[in-house]
Amino acid sequence: MIKLKIKSGDTVKVIAGDHKGTEGKVLKVDREKNKAIVEGVNMVSKHTKPSATNPQGGIVEKEAPIHISNLALLDPKSNETTRVGYEVRDGEKVRFSKKSKEVL
Repeated sequence: MIKLKIKSGDTVKVIAGDHKGTEGKVLKVDREKNKAIVEGVNMVSKHTKPSATNPQGGIVEKEAPIHISNLALLDPKSNETTRVGYEVRDGEKVRFSKKSKEVL
C-alpha cells in the first residue's frame, strides 16, 4: 500500500475528468483503492427502497469516489494547487505545501 499525500479534511481541486475545476473538502479516503470522496463532486443518483430510516424511499443524491490522481491539494495561503512535501520540524514529521512552505 502506497502513502497517499491527500488526507480527509483537506481542500482539493479536481484536475481531470468530468468535474474538472471543482473544489471541495475530502470527506473520506480509501487507501486500498486509491480513491477519495470529495464534498459536492462526482454526485450520483441512488435509488433507495423505503426503510425505517427513510420511509419515503426514492432517489438520493450522494458523492461517489474519485481517483486520487485526479485531485490536487489546494494551498491554504494562496488557494492554488500545490504539491506536498514532508520534513522533520521541531522533532516531528510534518506535511508542508511546496509553494508556500507552510505546514498543512
